[in-house]
Amino acid sequence: MGCRRTDCLSRPLSNLFEKLGSTVGSYPLYFFVIPVLITASLSGGFVFLKDREDNDLERQFTPKKGPSKATRAFVRENFPYNTSMFSENRLYDKGNFASLIAVSKNSNNILESPASEDIVRLNEKILDISVDRKGLGFSQVCAKANGKCFSNIILELIGGNETGITYPEHNHGSGLVFLGSALGGVVTDANSTIQRAQAVKLYYYLNSQETAAKASKLWLREFKALLSDEMDRKNIDVSYYTSKSKQEEIDSHTVDGFPLFLITYACAISLSVISCLRSDHVRNKMWVAVFGVLTSGLAVVSSFGLLLYIGVPFVITVANSPFLILGIGLNNMFIMVSDWQHTHVNDPVPKRMGHTYKEAVMSITITALTDVPKFFIGVMSDFPSVQSFCLYTATSIIFCYVYTITFFGAFVALNGRREASNRHWLTCMKVPSQKSANQTEMYNICCVGGSYDKFTGAEKKQPASNFFKDYYGPCLMKPWVKGVVVFIYLAYLATSVFGCCHMQQGIELYDLAADDSHVTKFNIKDRQYFYDYGPSVMVIVKGKLAYWDKDKRSQLQACIEDFKELHFIDRDVYTSWLDSYLSYGQEKHLNLDDKDVFLSNLPPFFDLYPFFKQDVNQTGDAIHASRFFIQTVNITKASEEIEMLKILKSTVGRCQAASLLVYNHEFIYFDQYDVVVKSTIKNVGVITAVMLVVSLLLIPNPVCSLLVTCSIGSVTAGVNGFMALWDISLDSISMIVFTVCIGFTVDFSAHVSYAFVSSEKPRPEDKAVDALSSLGYPIMQGALSTVLGVSVLSMSEFHTFRIFFKIFFLVMFIGMVHGLVFMPVFLTAGTCSSDEDEKHEEDLKSSKF
Repeated sequence: MGCRRTDCLSRPLSNLFEKLGSTVGSYPLYFFVIPVLITASLSGGFVFLKDREDNDLERQFTPKKGPSKATRAFVRENFPYNTSMFSENRLYDKGNFASLIAVSKNSNNILESPASEDIVRLNEKILDISVDRKGLGFSQVCAKANGKCFSNIILELIGGNETGITYPEHNHGSGLVFLGSALGGVVTDANSTIQRAQAVKLYYYLNSQETAAKASKLWLREFKALLSDEMDRKNIDVSYYTSKSKQEEIDSHTVDGFPLFLITYACAISLSVISCLRSDHVRNKMWVAVFGVLTSGLAVVSSFGLLLYIGVPFVITVANSPFLILGIGLNNMFIMVSDWQHTHVNDPVPKRMGHTYKEAVMSITITALTDVPKFFIGVMSDFPSVQSFCLYTATSIIFCYVYTITFFGAFVALNGRREASNRHWLTCMKVPSQKSANQTEMYNICCVGGSYDKFTGAEKKQPASNFFKDYYGPCLMKPWVKGVVVFIYLAYLATSVFGCCHMQQGIELYDLAADDSHVTKFNIKDRQYFYDYGPSVMVIVKGKLAYWDKDKRSQLQACIEDFKELHFIDRDVYTSWLDSYLSYGQEKHLNLDDKDVFLSNLPPFFDLYPFFKQDVNQTGDAIHASRFFIQTVNITKASEEIEMLKILKSTVGRCQAASLLVYNHEFIYFDQYDVVVKSTIKNVGVITAVMLVVSLLLIPNPVCSLLVTCSIGSVTAGVNGFMALWDISLDSISMIVFTVCIGFTVDFSAHVSYAFVSSEKPRPEDKAVDALSSLGYPIMQGALSTVLGVSVLSMSEFHTFRIFFKIFFLVMFIGMVHGLVFMPVFLTAGTCSSDEDEKHEEDLKSSKF
């Protein structure tokens, strides 16, 4: 097919970068010192790190405009708390509480002695907690109903040695009590009588008023101290949790990524140094590798310091950003070093720098121009945590780019001056370029260097580069090998699509905590023993409704019946003020189909059943809102929570009798599931569009530009598919990492494509071999050094860092395979040599050294 070049922008930019390189080569000290001074001044921003930390779970990790937040505002306005009549199900937020789960160690029934006795003793210790010298304890800070502290009914049953306890509801005192959230691992007989139970969950709700906030906080602290002590609990294993636990856990670990960051950079330096070692003691690039990694470090310090100065929140997700910048910095460094090694060693340093910048900086610019806009667009995300992450990362990429062409380029020039003087890489003393018979063998091994390829005038190629030029490249271009590559690619694509079809959504919020945290232990046991009964859900009637109208009432009750018929709803566990009021009316022989009778008898009904008064918003002769409660069952994992919320909302939409809402305070976090997939698709679309535009402008061949853009879809499918096969769910955390890495992996394909188009070779196959010869080893160096460097994250006790490693590994590996295997084959199939190409090659030759 015919080929048309689009180098109207790339050629003048290349010439501009050539002049910049020459300037850096002429005045390296200025370009070296100024970035260091800027970094030193901006590093002062880190003194504000503690002030800028913001890891509020709801604010940072839920959509800003989630529908459940609007529903909560409606509930708060229409059903305000009655602090004297505490009701767990009627909370519109999580409340202020402490909780524990006790599991029997020595038997399978925790309701029997001695396990039950241990629970009773532990409860007594908890109730005896005192927070000051005046004896302020639980009875003063507890949430109350009818003047008494909200109690754990199960303890009354255990303490009273009551027999014949039924499950999930038991007739106790004046009515039925729900035990589904108090007992776990329950086995019953045919009459629903409990035979045994494996676990007990206790709640200690505290007063949520501002006046009691300080005392409640102190009591929770003492509760944690008591439960942290394992003494006197021989027969039960106890896990504990408080309403502050998740937040405290995240707050305490915000900067825990910094030690990993330092270890990773140390590993990256070591690996980079090893890959840049040379037997020639003049051409050795060890210090270049060190300063290449240091460039990324300076970029992170400068960008973070700047944003901390101006007050941008520092969220725990931002701790992943330095690892990404390290990958970008290493990639830039190896490409710069590779192009430097292709220049004539006898040319002046400014000229060598000019040629290096003309090729390398152009390639680096393409990737920077795709990464930066993508992250700045991410600032408009629905998740504030993503906004902060994208802002920090985009700023870091800008600094990394600027420091690469200034600070790192300046050091390459200074190192070039040392090489030009034939000085030793370590001592900087002049050394001979040839071995001498008059010197010792040790001297000839350690103090000789400066050789180069006399034929090309450039440095001798490394064995790895020769491998790509003489063996790998020619082998890859053989027709039958191309056929094998195409087959492998189709198999890869099929596997990726299969994995995408099995992608799971959902996040366990305790994944934000450390593995050995009490938060993680509690939630795992909660999932293990108490999955039978999930959250209680409010079904809210929004707006005025004539409840006394028999037809409308029947229509509403039919809607409620639709909810009861859902497979995850227990139809027998249901709370309705309206049903109770109708039963009350029958007992009193009231005609509740009459409006006046209906409204006039509500006050005495509420006096008899005071909790129901909180479920009706009545003003004058109108009921503006009311609510009912249904009980979910068998919600065992996050994916089932997603399905539950979707079906509930679908059921709401089918009700014609009234405008309904469904709400539980956990729905605030479930809202993310609706946003995550849409945001991921949007981000990939933005990356693709930006990549296409930049490629068309800067890669002088539209077919190559299109192939680079298509590689985004290919890598996206691969990473998504293999994420699913590696048991990684799609959630707000993996979405951040995935989006970041996808933008980064395009770098490999872009570099190879640009080198392919810029090659002077006449045949497409020769161009591919030339591109692999130039960039095969640098790409492999960058990918392997980065992956091995961040491999320390795989050993982290934090789910966030482990997910980062897994996705980063997938992206780097799949991206490297695309750059070194798939792209060269597809480039040779999608491009050709033409008269126009040959003319352009003549132009290139005339401009080459």
